[in-house]
Amino acid sequence: MIRCIIIDDEPLAQDVLENHIGRLPQLILVNKCNNALEAFNVLHTGQIDLMFLDIKMPAINGIDFLRSLKNPPAVIFTTAFADYAITGFELDAVDYLLKPITFTRFERAINKLLKSQPKEQTEEKNYTYFKVSGKLIKVLHADLLYAKSVKDYVQICTLQGNYLTHMTMKYLNGLMPDSTFIRVHRSYLVNKTKVGLIDKVSLKVGNEIIPIGDNYRDKIELID
Repeated sequence: MIRCIIIDDEPLAQDVLENHIGRLPQLILVNKCNNALEAFNVLHTGQIDLMFLDIKMPAINGIDFLRSLKNPPAVIFTTAFADYAITGFELDAVDYLLKPITFTRFERAINKLLKSQPKEQTEEKNYTYFKVSGKLIKVLHADLLYAKSVKDYVQICTLQGNYLTHMTMKYLNGLMPDSTFIRVHRSYLVNKTKVGLIDKVSLKVGNEIIPIGDNYRDKIELID
């Protein structure tokens, strides 16, 4: 789980980022700060993994604030001005987002951050947190049977019950380890270790008959 703070003096910009953060299960918003001083205090009260940092703010701008930190967390700049992009990347920013920030662009920045993290951290993890009705639910990969796309949501079906979380199937597919999970239909992701009967058009996981999409048939042979 990536613990984030938003540092921006514009309430509307904070709201947009908070909404985007809420749609991604790996992110949890710890605090929203209106200026660098507030952010400085938050950084010294607990672990923060990622800052969404505006540049033009009162008193201290985002560039100077970042330079003042000895061991800063990862940073994604969020600003209406393109002029500082080169400086931002010179400071090892993960990304530089220009307002208004779309969710697609935001998600791309987060994926960039995730890819930069050490692989061993991902490989050792045998669980995933999902946001369900404003709460974080920890699901062990061994308990996850399959996932089903439901409009703008994904239904996570586990041995303990079903959970509905706000994300796309494409995003979930990239989130889960290929060693255990495989997409067999545009609307379905299954746990390879839970698959029972397989025929030409469908497979069975638990009591659920899951269709096999035409574009995914060649992947079925990857299921042991």
